[in-house]
Amino acid sequence: MDRLTAVQVFISIVEQGSMSAAADKLDMSRAMVTRYLFEMEQWVGVRLLNRTTRRLSLTSAGESVYQQALKLNALSLTLPVQQKHDANELTGLVRISCAQSIASQVLSVAMTEFLNQYPNMAIDLSITNKAVNLVEERIDLAIRITNQLEPSLIAKPLSTCHSVICAAPSFLKDKKIPVKPEDLAPMECLTYNFFGRSLWRFEKNGEPFSVLVGGRLSADESVFLSQAALNGAGIAMQPYLSVKKYLESGELIQLLPDYTPQPLGIYAVYTSRQNMPTTLRAVLDFLGNWFATSEYWLSMLQQRHT
Repeated sequence: MDRLTAVQVFISIVEQGSMSAAADKLDMSRAMVTRYLFEMEQWVGVRLLNRTTRRLSLTSAGESVYQQALKLNALSLTLPVQQKHDANELTGLVRISCAQSIASQVLSVAMTEFLNQYPNMAIDLSITNKAVNLVEERIDLAIRITNQLEPSLIAKPLSTCHSVICAAPSFLKDKKIPVKPEDLAPMECLTYNFFGRSLWRFEKNGEPFSVLVGGRLSADESVFLSQAALNGAGIAMQPYLSVKKYLESGELIQLLPDYTPQPLGIYAVYTSRQNMPTTLRAVLDFLGNWFATSEYWLSMLQQRHT
């Protein structure tokens, strides 16, 4: 990790009196502050702080290190600031974590365009449905589809993930087609953890609706549930980006078209705005602009309504 940043985090912890206050001051997650303090103590080889449930205080060795840290930080402030690189000069690796659905349908397109724009950059994409610990896994950025963000992390809104209710013609054969949310209650539904599992929420003309659904099959990955729906296992509430091609081909049929399922936010999640690497800033800026202007993404949003 960046030793100069570790020095600045250590100074802030001492000045603010707690790691939580330092995290707020630095606009950094508590987990990242803790990690930088650990790295600082590993670097100097001594314990820097006495920690209790109520307060932090410098050890005798920590007092000496603190004075040296102040001098080092003051010296760093006199150094010239590195100018922002242009796309051809920017070099480095950014590690990104995301779920399979958004990786295959969205980031496969967006990151290809990013690498074309930044020829000397590299992207390491970790595809997993788990909400990984960014600090422990050394992930620079996570793309998450959720309405429940972790308060310890910083999130940049990118776009909205819209969903549809759908089922295969084979499942619907000889069954009464649901026309309102409560019709789903007695039916076999495929539940997906990220969508509230068994409580599905809708809106129609500004009025909210909700229904408790159940079924024998649940999972934490939309791609799996899309395939299960295709095979006639039940009714699914799925991200439109996961089932778009099946709706177009008729392999899945959209249900309750007059009711809009509760949308989820698409966020770029990271640990700190302070001392952000230029490479990570480039990815964040690119994704923010891509979701706002990409014809590919905007066409997906428009086609959902047709």
